[in-house]
Amino acid sequence: MTGPDATPSFRLAYVPGVTPTKWVRIWNERLPDVPLTLVAVSAAEACGLLRGGGADAGFVRLPVDGADLSAIPLYTETTVVVVPKDHVVAAVDEVTAEDLAEELVLHPLDDTLDWERPPGRPAKERPATTADAIELVAAGIGLLVVPQSLARLHHRKDLTYRPLAGAPESRVALSWPQEKTTDLVEHFIGIVRGRTVNSSRTTAPDPAAPQAKAQGKAPAKAKAQAKRPDTAGTGRKSAAGKPGARNPRSGSGAAKPAKRGKPRRRS
Repeated sequence: MTGPDATPSFRLAYVPGVTPTKWVRIWNERLPDVPLTLVAVSAAEACGLLRGGGADAGFVRLPVDGADLSAIPLYTETTVVVVPKDHVVAAVDEVTAEDLAEELVLHPLDDTLDWERPPGRPAKERPATTADAIELVAAGIGLLVVPQSLARLHHRKDLTYRPLAGAPESRVALSWPQEKTTDLVEHFIGIVRGRTVNSSRTTAPDPAAPQAKAQGKAPAKAKAQAKRPDTAGTGRKSAAGKPGARNPRSGSGAAKPAKRGKPRRRS
């Protein structure tokens, strides 16, 4: 159903390495009547899926191709090199591209890093996927450089990884078609950005809140006005016993005559 009576739903795409669990949980807490469906997609196909309407929004890897897609950068990943546990690289805390100069470094076709020139010696053939490259590393055929989340995704007991200094980094972003920025998309943007329920752009304000706030301030305002000096006309104070106050005995508000000083003695 696609008509006005269709049940609302939200489709969220995500590329390998991204774990949307936290955001999905918050969505289910705030919009329990709107089911969220996860759509797994490769990094290369993510933008096409969004353009084709296969998802309302998605976690993608930058850069996003085309100006028709909006993108909010979320975080940047550490780049690591995946090696067998008994490899010499496993003995250090961090490596550089120069350290891999003599190593066979695999460069899969679905690589998400924007290399000007990949480190190490290239293999004769490029593996089709990162998963295939991981299998080759486990077999002792080369090393693999990937974002850290992909190393975790393809974790094996016989493999480990170390940070690679000076390598390109992969950035993850939330993206969606600009012309389809619906209320549900705005809701999800708010969740990803950490907005609370009350601060969400799509949450209607409570009409009673401003009135209650004004009522709560009224007594304090009245007290402040009562304590404010009477400045009408003369600027005189209105407290009893002060200049300008009414004399309780005479009933008049006139000021008392000033006392004369002691007459001077003539010489």
